[in-house]
Amino acid sequence: MNITDKLHITNEDNMELMSRFPDKYFELAIVDVEYGIGASAPTIKPNIIRQRNGTDLRVRQPNYLQKKWDFKKSSAEYFKELFRISKKQIIWGGNYYGLEGGYLVWDKLNNTSDQYGCELAWISFTKRTDIIYYLWAGMMQGLSPSQNIHNALIQEGDKKKNEKRIHPTQKPVKLYKWLLDKYAKAGDKILDTHLGSGSIAIACHDYGFDLTACELDTDYYNSALKRITDHTKQLQLF
Repeated sequence: MNITDKLHITNEDNMELMSRFPDKYFELAIVDVEYGIGASAPTIKPNIIRQRNGTDLRVRQPNYLQKKWDFKKSSAEYFKELFRISKKQIIWGGNYYGLEGGYLVWDKLNNTSDQYGCELAWISFTKRTDIIYYLWAGMMQGLSPSQNIHNALIQEGDKKKNEKRIHPTQKPVKLYKWLLDKYAKAGDKILDTHLGSGSIAIACHDYGFDLTACELDTDYYNSALKRITDHTKQLQLF
């Protein structure tokens, strides 16, 4: 489905999607593969969260459907196709596959949470290991990612502007925008083989990148599609 002339999103297996493209067609692939740690069946969160000002905030439990996709890992055939059709790759969870080379460490600044405190993205075109801070702890979300921890601790302030969670392993739009700012250039064709919540599509739309993406799970696909179309329509109003 073409949401816009630059967002091409389908509900299909990523191997089918990738088979249609010639070698090195995409300048950059940014993918969030299965980690194989069971994150698709999230734990129950506390009903009350103590805020930094000392007050208690009651929160609703996220209505995620229990899935089993993260109890396995992506195949060697998947990576062979990914490397065939893309020139450069950023692979979240590359550490679970033993990928050697450069890494980006995303510190979520959520040391009071029961969730993982950081995630690693393997980067094919660098040998560096860098760190990016972005507050991502339930109702506490950062104003912007930063490589300065003090700047990253600044909260959005208005919780109505927080991203709504529709996926158990959702990554923030602002994090994808930071990746595009740092690692992509104007005119790049972007690939995502695991669309999930659709955050990358919103980031690509706002920045004008051409994105091809797919999601196998129909429930996730429909939720992401609604989220993306609602965002694009809202921007059109302004």
